[in-house]
Formats: sequence, C-alpha cells, structure tokens
Amino acid sequence: MSRVAVVTGGTRGIGEGISLALKDMGYSVAANFAGNEQKAQEFTERTGIPNYKFDVGDHDAVIAGCERIRSEVGDIDIVVNNAGITRDGVLHKMSWEDWNEVMRINLGGCFNMAKATFPGMRERKWGRIVNIGSVNGQAGQYGQVNYAAAKSGIHGFTKALAQEGAKYGVTVNAIAPGYIDTDMVAAVPEPVLEKIIAKIPVGRLGHADEIARGVAFFCTEDATFVTGSTLSINGGQHMY
Repeated sequence: MSRVAVVTGGTRGIGEGISLALKDMGYSVAANFAGNEQKAQEFTERTGIPNYKFDVGDHDAVIAGCERIRSEVGDIDIVVNNAGITRDGVLHKMSWEDWNEVMRINLGGCFNMAKATFPGMRERKWGRIVNIGSVNGQAGQYGQVNYAAAKSGIHGFTKALAQEGAKYGVTVNAIAPGYIDTDMVAAVPEPVLEKIIAKIPVGRLGHADEIARGVAFFCTEDATFVTGSTLSINGGQHMY
C-alpha cells in the first residue's frame, strides 16, 4: 500500500507543485483547500488528485477533515503544511484581525494538522511532516510583522516537534522558500517586485516545482537521518 500524503493549500501555486511531485513518487495524495471550489475542482479533474475543503486554522474542521481523508484514502503518513495567507501592512495600520488571521492559519494550521496526524504516525513508527516557512520568516520583511512572525514560528515549531518525533521514526523538517512565481507573489505591485528580484543573486523568481523537489526529498526513505532541518530555497536572497 502506498503512503498517504496530505498537502494543505495543495490545489494551487506551491501546493499544487508539491501535490504533483508527491503523486509522481507514487504516494496517494489528498489536497486540502479552503476557498475557491471551482479552482479546486479543475485541479482534481486535471490531476486526478482528490480535494478536501476545510479551514486549517479551525481545529475541529481539521480533525474532521483528516478523519474523512483516513476513511476515504487511508492512514495519513505524510503532511505538508503549505496553506498560508498574507494580510500585509505596517504595524501602526495593521488591525488585530489582520494579525490574528495570519497567525491562526499560517502557524495555527501547523499545530492543528499535527494534532490530527502525529499520534497515528507515532503509533505506526513512520511519518513525515514538512512545514513551509519563508525567507521572510528568517530575514523579516517590511510590512509583514504578522506573516514574518508566523513563518518564524513555523521554524521553531519544526525544531521542537522534530525532537518529539525522532524516536518514533517521525521526521519534521521545513522548507523556507524565497519569492516564487505564484498568484500570491503576482499580487505584489510591479515596482516592488522589481526591487525584490534585484536582490535575488540568481536574478529571477523561483518556481513551484523547485520547492516541490525539496519537499519530495524530505518525504523519502533517504531522509531518515534528516530532522529538525530547514532547507532554504531562495536563489541566494538570504544566506546565513
């Protein structure tokens, strides 16, 4: 029986690339989404990967959604926490709602998905959790105190949970993407985007499949000795 992988935010952008990469590896993939049902259905028709709608920031919805995936696809062996939103603004203009919603989904979603799946991975003595952080969680970014804090929290969450899972054969790692040519980045004003690209040594935006290849490695048997690690895929934008 093939491993079962769940990719949150898995029907578009980076998530779509990850879903396809894991399917190509022979895994049974379930793609979560929260918003656009038409896009999700088009994704399923195009790829054959089933989609599951639930809000990763809603604890009860995650528990129910993962239980449905278990019943329809199988026990969940791999989780890729990719779902995320932005609500950008400088601090003195940022509302509590903008702060809380980003934290609830981007960071809270990692907790909720782990609560729903980590116990089963421990019992079966095998699991892979890959959390998608961000270069802006490592280096910070003007106008993104909420997003940077949530993504930075993901990197700490990864290291702590990795210590809990290690003796059970469950690895927990993170990817820190730079700026990738997705709808989220396309929403950045052109003059701002030009300045961002000028600071990327390779001189371009990244591609979703480049992030997906990093995720795919973490999900293999070859990565058994890799846990608590963050892989930066950012074209050299942030080095440390």
